[in-house]
Amino acid sequence: MWTATPYENPTYFFMLAIALVPIVIGMLRGRRFHWYELLVSFFFLLLTFGGPKWQQGIALIGYLIFQVMLVSLYNRYRKQHNATGVFVGAVILAILPLAVVKMTPLLQSGNSSLIGFLGISYLTFKAVQTIMEIRDGVLKDYDPWFFLQFLAFFPTISSGPIDRYRRFKKDYLNVPERGHYLDLLEKGVHYLFLGFVYKFMLSYVFGSLLLPRVQHIALQTDGLSWGLLGVMYVYSFYLFFDFAGYSLFAVAISYFMGVETPMNFKQPFKSHNIKEFWNRWHITLSFWFRDYVYMRLVFFFMKHKTFKSPKTTANVTYVLNMLLMGFWHGETWYYILYGLIHGVALVINDWWLGFKKKNPGRLPHNRWTEALSIFITFNFVCFTFLVFSGFLDELFFARIVKLS
Repeated sequence: MWTATPYENPTYFFMLAIALVPIVIGMLRGRRFHWYELLVSFFFLLLTFGGPKWQQGIALIGYLIFQVMLVSLYNRYRKQHNATGVFVGAVILAILPLAVVKMTPLLQSGNSSLIGFLGISYLTFKAVQTIMEIRDGVLKDYDPWFFLQFLAFFPTISSGPIDRYRRFKKDYLNVPERGHYLDLLEKGVHYLFLGFVYKFMLSYVFGSLLLPRVQHIALQTDGLSWGLLGVMYVYSFYLFFDFAGYSLFAVAISYFMGVETPMNFKQPFKSHNIKEFWNRWHITLSFWFRDYVYMRLVFFFMKHKTFKSPKTTANVTYVLNMLLMGFWHGETWYYILYGLIHGVALVINDWWLGFKKKNPGRLPHNRWTEALSIFITFNFVCFTFLVFSGFLDELFFARIVKLS
């Protein structure tokens, strides 16, 4: 059986175009064919997780059954009770498969977990946020069958963006007004072609043509070099265009299906400071960590009076939140350091904004200072992406191992 990674080759897009035609026609006529959308989803999930990837497919099926049963049982329990211990247990169980997948390579000399599959992180985020919203009482109309459709929505299953249950349900169960849907189609076509430019042109130039060259130059010299600086910038642009391209494809296909999946990137390299950067970069992930990790840790620390000062509470939580994001990427020193650097940067950023607010007029504010802030933020982010890339590990530590 022929399989395909989502959004990787022309054949995949050709089949997508054919499959979407009935959906588009139905939407334009004010109808949504849920049965057909389910068939399309099943077909493309089979393309992604079938054939040689059948083990991932089995893992996906088992994972979906597990999460639907877990969330459904917790929803039934929550209607009668609200014990914190049961809620925490449900969250831990929802995260457990992802934790096993993430920890297996570390514990088994790089071997992948048998229960891992493409996109498990994003499905886990959806499951955890659903449990938390049931606990908070804001999600009162949970439906197991719809939750399964929410998890397995094929345009976003492999790389996000991370949608929210209630927002997704509002779109998926309704047909957009014709004029609004025509706007969605126009935006979808635009995002689709922009995604092609990002993924298949710019990402290829930076990732396949330039990156190997600057990495080779950097490896020929010891320590800091112009080649290393080249790696820093080239990798940063490659990372953006590759990931943003995937996200644009997912958003575009969602729009064709009448679902306004949130955007993941909004010109992040134009950010004036690091907090603004995280409001523009991988938006659905950063907002997920903000809403379901940061805010809940702040509430927990304040409720238990862990720290005397609200500022200390916020600062400690910034660091913990970003460290957790670093661990989520992987259990290596450069991912963890990446998270730590960003956590500390957010603390410094809050201090700086507070200082400016307390001293109005003391510092100049004009287009030149704004340009300087963008320049500093951009270069700082590129440096952290260099850390994130793992190239420093290869440059410094791998060479030491070879010499020894």
